[in-house]
Amino acid sequence: MSYPMPQPISPATAPTVPMPASDPTLPQNDTPAQQAARAAQLTATQAVYTWTTDVPTLPGVPLATSVPKNDEPTIAWFVILIGVGLGVVRNALTVKLGGVDAGELGGELDSPRAEYEAALAECDAIEASAAKIAAEHGVHTGGNIFERMIGDVENAVAAAERDAHVALLQGYKDRLEELMKVNEEEVAGLGSKTPRSIEAYRALFATLPVPGVSYMFQDDSEFARLRVQGPNCMLITAVGDALPANFPLSAAKYSAVVNGDTLGAALADGRLFLLDYKPLEVLDPGTYGGQAKYAWQPMALFAVPPGGSALVPVAIQCGQDPADTPIFTPSPAADKLWGWEMAKFVVQVADGNYHELFAHLARTHLVIEAFAVATHRHLAEIHPIWALLVPHFEGTLFINEQAATSLIAAGGPIDHIFAGTITSSQLAAVDARLAFDFYGKMPHADFSARGVGIDSALADYPYRDDALLVWDAIHEWARQYVDLYYAHDADVVADTELTAWAACLAGEAKIKGFGPVTTRAQLAEICTMVMFTASAQHAAVNFPQKDIMAFAPAITGAGWQAAPNGQRGHDKAGWLAMMPPMALALEQLNVLELLGSVHYRPLGDYRSNAFPYPLWFQDPRVTGVEGPLAWFQAALQGVEAEIIQRNSERMQPYPYLLPSLIPTSINI
Repeated sequence: MSYPMPQPISPATAPTVPMPASDPTLPQNDTPAQQAARAAQLTATQAVYTWTTDVPTLPGVPLATSVPKNDEPTIAWFVILIGVGLGVVRNALTVKLGGVDAGELGGELDSPRAEYEAALAECDAIEASAAKIAAEHGVHTGGNIFERMIGDVENAVAAAERDAHVALLQGYKDRLEELMKVNEEEVAGLGSKTPRSIEAYRALFATLPVPGVSYMFQDDSEFARLRVQGPNCMLITAVGDALPANFPLSAAKYSAVVNGDTLGAALADGRLFLLDYKPLEVLDPGTYGGQAKYAWQPMALFAVPPGGSALVPVAIQCGQDPADTPIFTPSPAADKLWGWEMAKFVVQVADGNYHELFAHLARTHLVIEAFAVATHRHLAEIHPIWALLVPHFEGTLFINEQAATSLIAAGGPIDHIFAGTITSSQLAAVDARLAFDFYGKMPHADFSARGVGIDSALADYPYRDDALLVWDAIHEWARQYVDLYYAHDADVVADTELTAWAACLAGEAKIKGFGPVTTRAQLAEICTMVMFTASAQHAAVNFPQKDIMAFAPAITGAGWQAAPNGQRGHDKAGWLAMMPPMALALEQLNVLELLGSVHYRPLGDYRSNAFPYPLWFQDPRVTGVEGPLAWFQAALQGVEAEIIQRNSERMQPYPYLLPSLIPTSINI
């Protein structure tokens, strides 16, 4: 299969992206003629950025009707994505060829070997063509094209070729995503002649590095660690004065687990913490290929032992009703060991659903889309807040449309891998997005509400500690920037575009808790929350997918056997039977390895997303050596150094909030 290079297109059709003015202004400070120009620009933009609440897979969520030209990805983004995708597809094809060799896929007359081998050759052709495109868009000095710095790939890009090259790269992206899929024959066959084992799940990483979590996930200490530095660090909550009435753990059982401690002392000291997955009751259990999948709403209790700083697991109840689901506790006893492992698996399945539908899709992707559309519709391109926020929306509308039309659609990965019917999974994400409390989910408020602030008994909480470092840096950048353009709180109140923007967010964008903006401090806090959510918060929930969630036995989306109704009498085979079929574990690997590997344009690197990719900010008051941007970039370097130092002292490093690994926007 050949992939010819496209012919250059006319420069007149090359895309352009608006740049912020060198002297942004507030509407109340403009002349009547300037105000008329602003209004005309907004009218034109509002015809391009339009709302809909009728996306079938996310009904009721305000989203962009379509993806405007200016929101399409850059060539560099596609090159990075395709480089990652090629590695994922080659791994999957290698695994499938191993299935052919084992007699698990196809028979003598209908072997898919030739199909898989042709697909590998197709990967070679895609790589060669993508590398040629990248080479024509930059000057390189050696090394693998897909490992180069983004700026190198984008250097000296030929704008006239951009549209044709993007179309070609989009086709490669779509083809690689098609090759990542698994079919019903592969689900039925792969692994069918091999005894189920953790080693077999590790073998799915045939040409990719095996995640370290695959060797640690059974340890109780690792199970506890994932609560504070895993994919979903936003649920752990202090217990308060008493355990919930529907979680009847006895004092004797508690003391048997946490040596030298009592339940009363732990409660009095604020050392008990709970995960409660009751919100997952909205999921209706689904099926795949006629096989039932299981969705659970467990409760899991953790403690910080006396004199300690880190969590230890204490007890798990696999459902909300103690009459139906007894409490399990850690035990090395042979007749209780595998029941405890099963209970932990129930929690991890619940965590996978809560993470993907609530913490990830709803509370980052869908929230930020609302701000992106509202900002384009109501803030003129000469408005300073438009200039501040727009880089944090790069790629979001595009990637969200991809998610809505494939990831969370019927027959897509969520449908296959996760526990609920696709309709109930979609509605769970919808409900979580519409219930998102903008001010309540600001980090300081959220940690306080959950009783896990820096002054709590939970001293070892890497997500919290690193998130607050990044938040504080972004907040000071926003404060300095806002104060450049708003001399007084009265200027905020008088800003008619800002007033319309806030009204849109509170109204048609359906951002819960949003309202009028009346002070400079409030505006800076709002901008901080938008920028933090689009960058750091998304990084914290997205990138652990590769290192932790790509290995299905550690965290997956569904159980494939019922939860145990008692802790005794189970074995390893019964535990393994709860895990997904091997081909669906491969599909999970494919999707999450891809989503968790694309790092594009780090926080603090503000550039236009169109040729010739100039630096974004044009106002010398912002870009000067004493300006807020220089301060922010230096502050991020300081945060990087602080987190590196922290990681050197942690039992395990937490890399996801290193500023160099935080993309500026949700673009994957």
